[in-house]
Amino acid sequence: MVGAVLFELQPSKAVINDMNSELINVYNVIKNNIDELIEELSDEKKYINTSECFYNTRELDRNPKQYNKLTGIQKAARILYLNKTCYNGLYRVNSMGAFNSPFGNYKNPNIVNDITLRAVSKYFNDSDITFSTGDFEKAVKGIKKGSFVYFDPPYAPISKTSNFTGYNENGFGESEQRRLKELCDTLSKKGINVLVSNSDCEFIRDLYKDYDIIEIKAKRSINCNSDGRGEISEVLIRNKC
Repeated sequence: MVGAVLFELQPSKAVINDMNSELINVYNVIKNNIDELIEELSDEKKYINTSECFYNTRELDRNPKQYNKLTGIQKAARILYLNKTCYNGLYRVNSMGAFNSPFGNYKNPNIVNDITLRAVSKYFNDSDITFSTGDFEKAVKGIKKGSFVYFDPPYAPISKTSNFTGYNENGFGESEQRRLKELCDTLSKKGINVLVSNSDCEFIRDLYKDYDIIEIKAKRSINCNSDGRGEISEVLIRNKC
């Protein structure tokens, strides 16, 4: 979601922070090594749209010694390949931090999207964009009054059976949600514009009861049962500074 906001607004200066170091590496490689990345992804003997190739590539991060031998460019190509060929483009990891989305079985996935990758690289290099990975509080240190901050945390579960924390192996529980809200309070007092996205549930609505809460309908296609796909309620939360 943060990436979607970045590419929609295309600010000339921004800081992009994510706990997912794989994603941040992809951004850095697109910015600094676009030719090498496209060349790597274009290796038709290495990145093939078959279940065998997919699962062999996915398996790499289950062997730290083997995975750590990969260059940053190879790691970025691996993630882009898995994203294009996995089920519904879902980035998900298990408790050990290993990618575990299944094969998508698509006919002709666009594994090497040359035009888009080069356009993104140009934007990154023409603008003052900083990429970092770490705690969300550290990411906004030194931010100035009048700035805009968008937080897209792992969503709070709407029920006991919907606790999805698979984007990052560290999870994001109630204590982290409360810490984020306290940070929003601090930023608001400094005159900083804040926007938070989250699930539409009682816990989140109560936590941000002093903020403006806007209900939106989001389309979700990631569901093993096609009858369970469709629009669900989410919330956008903004401060009143």
